Amino acid sequence: MTFIDTRKLPVIERKPGWHGRYFDSANMTFGHYDFDAGAVIQAHSHEQEEVWHVVEGELEVTIAGVTQRAGADSVAIVPPGTAHEVRALTSGKAIVVDYPIRKVG
Repeated sequence: MTFIDTRKLPVIERKPGWHGRYFDSANMTFGHYDFDAGAVIQAHSHEQEEVWHVVEGELEVTIAGVTQRAGADSVAIVPPGTAHEVRALTSGKAIVVDYPIRKVG
């Protein structure tokens, strides 16, 4: 059994305004993000399914050309190989899970 205190993980700013702490389970990659208002993750796709759980704040998420606002307690599910983009409308926090494991960095 493994326990991880995410507050003790190093913070990596992979894209401007996206400050993440990352770890992997046996099959998934987890990113605990603090995001800044106005930060953008440009449209891209990857082989992993990706689940965005907004904890605080508000994001605008576009999946396969469909855009929706996602506030606290909202979840956006991105199928594998699907183009998606994320814009931070406010500052906040989100947990992002990729399956299978996605190399960070």
